[in-house]
Amino acid sequence: MSDTTSNMLHENGSGAVVVDDPRMLDLVDAGVAAQWLGGDAAWSEGPVYLPAEDAVIWSDIPGNRILRWDAAGGGVTVHRTDVEFTNGRTLDLQGRVVACSHGRRGIERTEPDGTTHVLVDRWTSPTGPVRFNSPNDVVVKSDGTIWFTDPAYGIIQAHEGHLGTREYGDHLVFRFDPATGEVTPVVVDVEEPNGLAFSPDESLLYVADTAVAAGLGHFLAANHHIRVYDVVHGRYAKNGRTFAEVSPGVADGFRVDVHGNVWTSSEDAVQVFAPDGVRLGAVPVPQKVGNVCFGGPDRSTLFVAATAGLYRIDTRTRGCSPSDLAGGTS
Repeated sequence: MSDTTSNMLHENGSGAVVVDDPRMLDLVDAGVAAQWLGGDAAWSEGPVYLPAEDAVIWSDIPGNRILRWDAAGGGVTVHRTDVEFTNGRTLDLQGRVVACSHGRRGIERTEPDGTTHVLVDRWTSPTGPVRFNSPNDVVVKSDGTIWFTDPAYGIIQAHEGHLGTREYGDHLVFRFDPATGEVTPVVVDVEEPNGLAFSPDESLLYVADTAVAAGLGHFLAANHHIRVYDVVHGRYAKNGRTFAEVSPGVADGFRVDVHGNVWTSSEDAVQVFAPDGVRLGAVPVPQKVGNVCFGGPDRSTLFVAATAGLYRIDTRTRGCSPSDLAGGTS
């Protein structure tokens, strides 16, 4: 799809803001609409805002490339090609891009000089060392540890990676400590873990289960919800329970604002849930939503990776960041 055609088909907005709870209007103006920024992707995921450059990069997974939008020029360009099917990404505490690689079956990091290398691509299971499936989404905690989901999409779909084998026979959420090299499973009870995020104080970990989209759950589960866990001693996920069900579609990716509200993807909108799990409302998006991230100079802009490209939604809140807690207790 050309950028011109995409602009014609997917102009700004897709209907009025849905308000299910009055608290929604504390977060967005009643007349806000998703603004199309551009792109010609086959399927968009993994946006991250680069503060030093006032830009957003995101993945066109089937295209095996990374696209980029710059605020200065307002246009979309190809950032990198032949990227081994990167998916979700975030920034670490030093501002380096940490990304999930379907093709390399691992977590990679891009250094300030532009070089990219794999940080970790396997763990020691009860039966011995095994490779990950295809890491999907990633967050960095204020202690510098990297937490990521590991479904199998990149090894069971040739257009999203390389066909391969699930070497440990499951789909888990892992914690990786770059300082020690330690890899630990932290969530083991989600059929198809996908998006994840911490609450602002990092006392909670949210994990999406998108088994309904894959049809590959251990028991043919039809889950399309977000689960939440207590983070104990900064490193263990305990007391898992269902936080919210997302419909239509799935919580492919989401981020949390400074007030603890969860902004998640769905089939036709960005849905917003309060910390108590109540759906506050939704901002319609003309295309199927993949992932979101907060950005802009004050972190008040929600950038939305949706099918062909990137949208922006202006909010009245700000995205939370591990740098807000770094150096303090976690």
